[in-house]
Amino acid sequence: MAPQDGLTMLSPRAGSAPGRSPHPLLSVDGLSVAYGRQEVVRGVGFAIGRAESLALIGESGSGKSTIARAVLRLLPSGGHATGRVAFDGQDVLGLPERRFRPLRGRAIGFVPQDPGNALNPVRTIGAQAEEAAALLDEPDRARRTRLILDTFAEVGLDDPRRVYESYPHQLSGGMLQRVLIGLAVLPRPALLVADEPTSALDVTVQKRILDLLSRLQQERGIGLLLITHDLAIAAERADALVVLKDGTIQEAGRTAAVFAAPASGYARRLHADVPSLHPDRYAGLRDAGLRRSQAGGGAPKIAVSAVSKTFTVDGRSLRAVDDVSFTVPAGTTHALVGESGSGKTTTIRLLLGLEQPDSGEIRVAGEPVTGRSHEALRAVRRQLQLVYQNPFTSLDPTWKVEALVREPLDRFGIGTRRERADRVRAVLADVGLGEHLLSRRPDALSGGQRQRVAIARSLVLKPDVIVLDEPTSALDVSVQAGIVEVLLSLQAELGLTYVFVSHDLALVRQFAHTVSVMHRGRIVEHGTVPDLFGSPQHAYTAALLDAIPSGAAGRAGAPHRRTRAAVGEALTA
Repeated sequence: MAPQDGLTMLSPRAGSAPGRSPHPLLSVDGLSVAYGRQEVVRGVGFAIGRAESLALIGESGSGKSTIARAVLRLLPSGGHATGRVAFDGQDVLGLPERRFRPLRGRAIGFVPQDPGNALNPVRTIGAQAEEAAALLDEPDRARRTRLILDTFAEVGLDDPRRVYESYPHQLSGGMLQRVLIGLAVLPRPALLVADEPTSALDVTVQKRILDLLSRLQQERGIGLLLITHDLAIAAERADALVVLKDGTIQEAGRTAAVFAAPASGYARRLHADVPSLHPDRYAGLRDAGLRRSQAGGGAPKIAVSAVSKTFTVDGRSLRAVDDVSFTVPAGTTHALVGESGSGKTTTIRLLLGLEQPDSGEIRVAGEPVTGRSHEALRAVRRQLQLVYQNPFTSLDPTWKVEALVREPLDRFGIGTRRERADRVRAVLADVGLGEHLLSRRPDALSGGQRQRVAIARSLVLKPDVIVLDEPTSALDVSVQAGIVEVLLSLQAELGLTYVFVSHDLALVRQFAHTVSVMHRGRIVEHGTVPDLFGSPQHAYTAALLDAIPSGAAGRAGAPHRRTRAAVGEALTA
């Protein structure tokens, strides 16, 4: 029996109560999707009952979003789906669009991945919400608006009227994602399709959004189809899992069974790549870097002393960084963690000399970064390189890999033409890339390859310090694991010093030696990774640790697992 055949029996509650339909809410059988002659999804099948949840998991390109679009009948032009997709017993795959359209939005809701792209930036939230409210059988405009405001309150938006009157850019990422969830559940659908609904959010906001989806699912009896690449999130939030690779099912079953003992090699690899499930995976590489640093005396490579920075926004003063101090011993990794707006990015801009502090001092290898001329800073930056967050935007799409990696050598006039070419090939080999990629442009590379090119570019000058600004947040966990291994291997071999900016404490625990936790521009806690993770002293740190997906929500004895109310108090303190 194929894995998907077994999964169609995972909805025992569907139809078990009097008056309920005898059919699963959603049943997919033998679904295949092709673009022209290229088949991207093959023979997929699963079922979801009312008030049940199922997660589709896998890497980018595994077919997760394509399946969701097929269910929603939103495949791009040229896409063709075959097989059977039944909603409440009715085969909807073959319905004419005019007959399916009334189901989309009303009975089947959709929460997209990126609110920045899903919402129109030049229209208010209210104007866009009124379009969703038009799906309601409510002719009175005032009552529809009241329902919108009530729904915004239900999804946790504190000031629904302000949200209604705001434009998207005036709201945070977490607020925008709550707006999208509110618009999706406003018509009270029976099924909700959520496509990576938290991938762009801070870990604490992610937890709140997932809690919200779980609560709505249970309170309203909604069937939830959750699409994610994170096995830990899927294990916490879904009743059943379908593991996809290259458009085919590798494994399927009840969550507890798949999570506890994955049968397929691919599922086992996904499990191994989740940072929260394997905190000591890179302990050997990480400790090698620490031992090398200690052998050298542990002298600080970076010293940030009492640094503050204030900006003026709309006539008001905003203290972005407030009396921040930390040191980083040579050859180690120091992490700056916190939510968006905590001051992490401003701190690294000060470290790189891209901003000047109002007070305090920053030194790299004993040399001051603050108060230097542009030419003097240029010399410092040769030893201080940056790897940006998003490899899709940090590399010039018109340049080939060879030119991208060689450019820093060209700008500093280092070596002969032949020596530069040799150095480019050597540094590409260091990050695990072959010479056959030299002539490719970024759009011909995978996300992981792009980020390795960005790392190679930062290494080509042989710097002492590399600042890593969320270098893996745009990547699948499996690709992320490869990048982390490359970085730690290079650190152990070359003695590099890293400043690692992240909101993902699970990854920090794998990667860093010391941590500073930032909240509203201040460092609220600082220490070694074992001390901070083993015994957090500040409520905000404990709240961040609580938000790490464990793969088993509410496990008895899970460390630092706090009540939702306590977490909320910590985050608003």
